[in-house]
Amino acid sequence: MFTFLRSSFPRVHSRNFRKYFCPFRKSLSSLSWRTHTCGELRGVDVGSQVTLCGWLQFKRYDFMATLRDAHGVTQFVLPEDQTRRITLSKRLDSAYPESVIKVKGHVQRRPKDKSNEKMPTGDVEVVADELEILNNCSEQLPMQVHDHTNVTDATRMLFRYLDLRSSRMQRNLRRRSEVAMKMREYLWKQHNFVEVETPNLFRRTPGGAKEFVVPTHQPGQFYSLPQSPQQFKQLLMVGAIDRYFQVARCFRDEGSRPDRQPEFTQVDIEMSFIDQGCIYRLVEGLMQYCWPSDLADIRVPFPRMKYEQAINQYGTDKPDTRFGMTLVDVTSTLEDCGVSVFESTSPDFVIKVIRCPDGSKHLTKRKLDHLQKTCQDKCSIRFLPVVLKEDGSWKSSIAKHLLEEAKASVAEAVDAVPGDALLLCAGPANSVNHCLGFLRLNCADILEAQGIKLRDPDCFNFLWVDDFPLFLQSEQGVSSEGALESAHHPFTAPVVRDEELVYSDPLKVRGQHYDLVLNGVEVAGGSIRIHSSQLQRYILETILQEDISGMTHLLQALKSGCPPHGGIAIGFDRLIALLCGEDTIRDVIAFPKTADGNDLMSGAPSEVSAEDLSRYHISIDQKGS
Repeated sequence: MFTFLRSSFPRVHSRNFRKYFCPFRKSLSSLSWRTHTCGELRGVDVGSQVTLCGWLQFKRYDFMATLRDAHGVTQFVLPEDQTRRITLSKRLDSAYPESVIKVKGHVQRRPKDKSNEKMPTGDVEVVADELEILNNCSEQLPMQVHDHTNVTDATRMLFRYLDLRSSRMQRNLRRRSEVAMKMREYLWKQHNFVEVETPNLFRRTPGGAKEFVVPTHQPGQFYSLPQSPQQFKQLLMVGAIDRYFQVARCFRDEGSRPDRQPEFTQVDIEMSFIDQGCIYRLVEGLMQYCWPSDLADIRVPFPRMKYEQAINQYGTDKPDTRFGMTLVDVTSTLEDCGVSVFESTSPDFVIKVIRCPDGSKHLTKRKLDHLQKTCQDKCSIRFLPVVLKEDGSWKSSIAKHLLEEAKASVAEAVDAVPGDALLLCAGPANSVNHCLGFLRLNCADILEAQGIKLRDPDCFNFLWVDDFPLFLQSEQGVSSEGALESAHHPFTAPVVRDEELVYSDPLKVRGQHYDLVLNGVEVAGGSIRIHSSQLQRYILETILQEDISGMTHLLQALKSGCPPHGGIAIGFDRLIALLCGEDTIRDVIAFPKTADGNDLMSGAPSEVSAEDLSRYHISIDQKGS
């Protein structure tokens, strides 16, 4: 037998293996019972003998049905020969919708008055010569399988295996796969990166998000699931794997949000002997290479913006630059106007305003009251609404206290016209920026709900944001021990010309941290890393007051000839959600968790028996906490 195999196939070099042994590599039906997919047949296939496999979608009359698979829908009809039609009709009648069937037959053109222009296969149909029920479905499914099913997200997640059959989920997951493959191809083929898998069982990392812990058989000893492969990729640089990447599974023990899950995917990249510009050019080329062909082209290089500018003009470090309504500082105009709310001796005091176009029509009192309450809850600050009437005069509680010249200057600063609404806010700079940044996005939502187009869904605005502060004041306060925390993570290098300030005035130090923002969503973040063991130890031990006993391996590695290096992590789920036009990453993940971190389909997390817990030296506190 083995002699036969050796003599039957030519000797082929590995690089030519695909040429000889994968002749159908471009066919969606290779290595399958089917000859075509249900979305493939066209007029040129008329007369061809075909085999289709899929799910029974609809039955019409007693001789017609549609068959659906992941690629489309094809109509098939029973033959006109009465004997064969009766036999196949009985078989078809016994199959419920969503049953799995196989149809063999020939392709014929539909009558002109029966063609369906809405279906890619709408000009043809298959005349069934054979029909086989591969697996009959239950009579009543818990949810219908199509894109316009009116079911809750909870139901979709409970019966995810049915939801995955919808064309929406098929499209999203296939786009996800395509983008991932292109990213791998770009990094490996074009830039000689090495894909390395790093461990998921590790130890606690200082700073950052809360981590899941995993018990072991060793009493009192636990692993942690990494929130990113941060330390490993730096250690790979020390180990001369100077261009690393990984499509990494990461974990965070935090509640889910529309853009976050307890387990998520990031494309992790690290390089040696680089600066920020090298990372920017790599990622811009990567985005162009993997960009879906059906979306609007993107241009490189991407615009860049300093962190301070983003906060001051947009009220956020991830600005959506598809629309205006930027924050404008009018402190010099209003601070001495005699209105008490605009008076302060604090050096941090500012007065800013945003313009809401046509706000007089769309920002009703009810909506303004709701925004006011939300701002008070989220930002601990209030705003002052102003409506510009048709004659240009102000409708506001402060209008009578302001000179006409001051009103005109404020209106001119934001190019306001009659019918607009102005939202003024005064107070500490951070609070004012946060409040108006929040209002900017919420007012845009309100206006777009009324049909005013501000954010083009077909437009993709990338933006690099950099020059972040290296440290922030922690919530513990200025006077407490360990009052600073890392703005990014504790391994980020300071800007070179600010390095001396690390030892004297750390709050003035800027970090070599950069974020990539797309349409107001942070889709990637990275930094140039600290490669000096001495500096890394000082930041961890002295500034951040971290216990470094678990970091000796990294500190030792940095002393072992660590090259200058840096990297970036692309939030793959968030990126794919934007490319698919989805509001939540749950719709681009095959089996996501709920906002509480639960898997409704399988019932995870679940209880563990006392016997299993005892193996890990764990007992449950029945009283709770």
